[in-house]
Amino acid sequence: MGAGHDHGQSVHAAGQHRGRLWAAVGVLTVLMLVEAGAAFTTGSLALLSDAGHMFTDVLGIGMALAAITAARRSGSDQQRTFGLYRLEVLAALANAVLLSGVALYVLAEAVRRFTDPSPVLTGPMLVVAVLGLAANVVAFALLRSGAQESINMRGAYLEVLGDLLGSLGVIMAAGLIALTGWWWTDPLVAVGIGLFILPRTWRLGRAAVRILVQAAPEHLEVPAVRARLCAVPGVADVHDLHVWTLTSGMEVASAHLTVRPGAELGDVLAAARSALHEEFRIDHATLQVEPEARPDGCGRTDW
Repeated sequence: MGAGHDHGQSVHAAGQHRGRLWAAVGVLTVLMLVEAGAAFTTGSLALLSDAGHMFTDVLGIGMALAAITAARRSGSDQQRTFGLYRLEVLAALANAVLLSGVALYVLAEAVRRFTDPSPVLTGPMLVVAVLGLAANVVAFALLRSGAQESINMRGAYLEVLGDLLGSLGVIMAAGLIALTGWWWTDPLVAVGIGLFILPRTWRLGRAAVRILVQAAPEHLEVPAVRARLCAVPGVADVHDLHVWTLTSGMEVASAHLTVRPGAELGDVLAAARSALHEEFRIDHATLQVEPEARPDGCGRTDW
């Protein structure tokens, strides 16, 4: 016997912020094009770095929107029993890979610039950097509320945060070059942007991979889940317990519960589901109950 909740009833975290994603991608697209054009005009590597990061912002948010749309439309396909929720995680992983590539390119180009400096037009560079800062502040405000609910929203949020700090760095570089002539400030700021964003990008990629390999959520201790289920009245043993994340904000569990003779199965299942929901926020659980006296067990696996 089993029981669980329909995962279609669960709230897709990123879907709640769809309108904010559209607004952010619109603002960032316009400024990305402006920054890219200005980077080639002024010769600023820092500005090019900021434009590259903004490009990955736009691409990443676009992938998030595509994943949300696909997930919303997948409910009618009976062959996709879990919908397309994993698309959000795949998009976040691709986003992390792209952003890492941009950061590594900028670092390599900055090293070259230190040995072969290029002139920079500080006036246009400063104007565009200020516009970029304003755009990133707007996008940052739009995405902040969803950053803790969705891995894809968190990826976009981290990128915008990196761009915001990058725009500040570009403003600083433009001012220093104009006042002092220190040309090396431009590649130095570019290096700083790259070193700031890379560790955060790798953490995002690690989180996405953790979901894809169906590891238990970092904030949950599987032994604690097992102990809590064992404490449910009528449960004698818990085995074949699995806990994983389907997508952001959607933890899933399955387990076999061995029940004592005379236990009411409905009461055991209700208490187990309630414990998982209240103590671990697991709303989709598939629980199989088995009589304690069964001699041949249930064919336990080694997973």
